[in-house]
Amino acid sequence: MKSHVILSLDARQERKDGTYPIILRLTHKRKSTSIQTGYTVSLSDWDEKRKAIRATYKGVDSVTRLNNLIQQKKVHAFSLISKLEEQGQLEQLSISELRQRITNEKSESCFLKYTLTQVELLKKSGRYGSARAYHSMYQVIEKFHKKEQLPFIEVSVAFLKKLEVDYLSRGNSYNGLAAILRSLRAVYNKAIQDNLIEKTAYPFEVYKIKKNPTAKRAISQDAITRILSLELDEKHECFHARNYFLFSYLAFGLNFTDAAWMKVKDIADGRIRYTRRKTKQIYDLKIFEAMNPIIAYYAEGKKPNDFLFPIIKRPNLADQHKDVLWARKVYNTRLKKLATLCKIEENLTSYVSRHSAATQALFLGIPVVAISKLLGHSSLSVTQTYLKSLPDNIIDSYHEMLEQNLVRKA
Repeated sequence: MKSHVILSLDARQERKDGTYPIILRLTHKRKSTSIQTGYTVSLSDWDEKRKAIRATYKGVDSVTRLNNLIQQKKVHAFSLISKLEEQGQLEQLSISELRQRITNEKSESCFLKYTLTQVELLKKSGRYGSARAYHSMYQVIEKFHKKEQLPFIEVSVAFLKKLEVDYLSRGNSYNGLAAILRSLRAVYNKAIQDNLIEKTAYPFEVYKIKKNPTAKRAISQDAITRILSLELDEKHECFHARNYFLFSYLAFGLNFTDAAWMKVKDIADGRIRYTRRKTKQIYDLKIFEAMNPIIAYYAEGKKPNDFLFPIIKRPNLADQHKDVLWARKVYNTRLKKLATLCKIEENLTSYVSRHSAATQALFLGIPVVAISKLLGHSSLSVTQTYLKSLPDNIIDSYHEMLEQNLVRKA
């Protein structure tokens, strides 16, 4: 092993009381650094040969116990180094990274501080959506916990149950809680990967995230036709909302965020070829006749690398994500007005076009596997969640098909 740890007294750092810090001297890749143990003694109380505090030390009731505590810190560091070597990770780490792993490995490692670190890492990698979700979770936990420090070991099943009661008592929904807990679970899993907490402490083996079924979001084909038939002047406040909704529906539920980041070059040879930002699944869809006027309107005068829709307007990546968030809020507001114009009673939101496309596809007999691919889902289970709450008219149609089949065989 090219890395090792020894106990030492740092004789260069004298404290005001005449004592010196006991440190772990970490050596890795021919470089060395120190890690504080939190204990100090005088030069006369330190046995350099034994690397321990002398039995004559009068600062504590039990010198043996104190030496054991200090030795445990050394054993802890050595165990982590051995684990990293077994996992093939040790050689990839710099000495500062290895030092950070050792100092953060303890059960006292703070979940809140680690979460903020993950938020910053996500921002640096351009994953602003996940960064926002993690930060929202951080704010909820911070408000609930009311303390600066939250050791990972305290994020237990009991902690999660208390969090659930507190969150719901404030008038929040189970689905809102589920979103918070999914982010919390993701951060916890990352901490396990980073060796900050043992997997045996993982609370989600016992605690299960609950979620209420979402309300039906799909609208009828007749409602879609009314939106398609609606003619609006380009200065009308609902002009873009109508176009975005129809484009999303005709592109088999392309979500608003993906549409916002779509570029002119993603549309070529009569097809849309685009990688979903969330799942990295590839869209490869045929362009239908009804989509052409919308594409032609927004693509006119633009270069291949320009965004197709006038949603993202600023050059900075962080600002671009803010543009999408703001535009989606405006879009949802406009959709409510569009629903009034088209005499649609259902609540029209940015998700409705996607759910409607999936539901209509199922009604037409398209296999769920194909629907999943068209939606760009990462797995069939996600698609099944979309289709779990089918509108009553579709259930009635299936019931009629079953009855007709029975009559034919009678």
